[in-house]
Amino acid sequence: MTEIKFGTDGWRAIIAKEYTVDNVKRIATATALWIKQNGGNSMVLGYDCRFAGLMFAQTTAQIMGFHGIKTYFDKNFSSTPMVSLGVVKLKAKMGVVITASHNPPSYNGYKLKSELGGPSIPKDIDAVEALIPDHNITDVLPSMEEMENNGLLHYINLEDLYMEEVEANFDLDLIRNSGVVCAYDAMYGAGQNIVRRILPSAVPLHCDINPGFDGQAPEPIHKNLKELSDLIKNNDNISCGLANDGDADRIGMYDEDGVFVSSHQILLLIVHYLFKYKEMTGKVVVSFSVTDKLKKLCELYGLDFQVVKIGFKHIAEIMITEDVLVGGEESGGIAAKGHIPERDGVWIGLVILEFMAKTGKSIKELMEDVYGLVGHFAFDRDDLHIANDKKWKIIENCKNGTYKKFGDYTVQHVETIDGFKFYLADDKWVMIRPSGTEPVLRVYAQGPSEDEVSNILSSTHATLG
Repeated sequence: MTEIKFGTDGWRAIIAKEYTVDNVKRIATATALWIKQNGGNSMVLGYDCRFAGLMFAQTTAQIMGFHGIKTYFDKNFSSTPMVSLGVVKLKAKMGVVITASHNPPSYNGYKLKSELGGPSIPKDIDAVEALIPDHNITDVLPSMEEMENNGLLHYINLEDLYMEEVEANFDLDLIRNSGVVCAYDAMYGAGQNIVRRILPSAVPLHCDINPGFDGQAPEPIHKNLKELSDLIKNNDNISCGLANDGDADRIGMYDEDGVFVSSHQILLLIVHYLFKYKEMTGKVVVSFSVTDKLKKLCELYGLDFQVVKIGFKHIAEIMITEDVLVGGEESGGIAAKGHIPERDGVWIGLVILEFMAKTGKSIKELMEDVYGLVGHFAFDRDDLHIANDKKWKIIENCKNGTYKKFGDYTVQHVETIDGFKFYLADDKWVMIRPSGTEPVLRVYAQGPSEDEVSNILSSTHATLG
């Protein structure tokens, strides 16, 4: 028996090893049982561009049909935010996305989406997990044709639904005619069609189907986006760059010089734009690894600020019960008021493009405005692929207070909301946390400059051994 556990964002596993048709049947069975137990009778289903996504999605649909659950299904690949939006528009009880998001190409996954349009909240995820049978108990399933004839399968176009939402919330004519030229890297992911539809003049990169993602994890961080950076550097006509991960719920951006714009900077820009220019208010909720410069900006603007555990489900849980202006993670998942409580890499990219179009300023100029408020800073993250026993030994050392210094940097105090954030001095900190979905130890650092951040990271690595 393969144990199926949900991590920070769904279940992820290696295709043909743990991620098999039988195991997808098991987790889909639990999903169907949960929907029925909670008074639902329908769900929305989508998949991204990963290997065998359509097959695993059809398996999920057939399990739903077996249990009498109506499935709204898009035959074509779709982004995770499209599925979340579809759940709200179609008033379904739950959404499922067959995706492993930013994980390496050997992985696929299974995400749960709530009826409110974001990740299912932790208690509902736990309840589904508890219903997963030890073995696949469903071999004879209805065909897709039978389900359609019996009213248990309804084909929909999630991209059209999403496009209607974009047109209702953005001045696309302003953005398209502003002179802002955007280079777009889909990373072979599910954002490729919708972005070309929204921004016909965008310069496309990796906007075709490649289930192996050319051998690279589709995570929109700088080390994976050098081609996009070079494209911008070598083309004076390009104003900025936008990139999304495999299921297009995460964002990466570049300024006009081909310099990476981190999630921390994007979050600062979004809060600044929505509050200062659009006069919107609400709480700002961020995950533990996000820069504390957000707190400083919120204090300046009189906005409530809250830090939560890593995993967007913790942010979404607050967004559905409170008035939240912006919610976001260091990893590129950001949500904004006026949309569903879901991170959406395409939507957030459009907010930044609208900001540029309305002000006539570049991303670099807009960031200088923000730096004038909170001060300059730099941030970086290293993912250490180390043996599991060593990884957990380091975490044990963190718990026991072993680390008093990292090189020349003395620890002032430690926060342990999710992982271990060691505050050093003068707006400097380093954070250590094991990944929730991969065999990786993540080390994050903030400092006043890139050189300082690099020094903090190398000092930390030396201390950890």
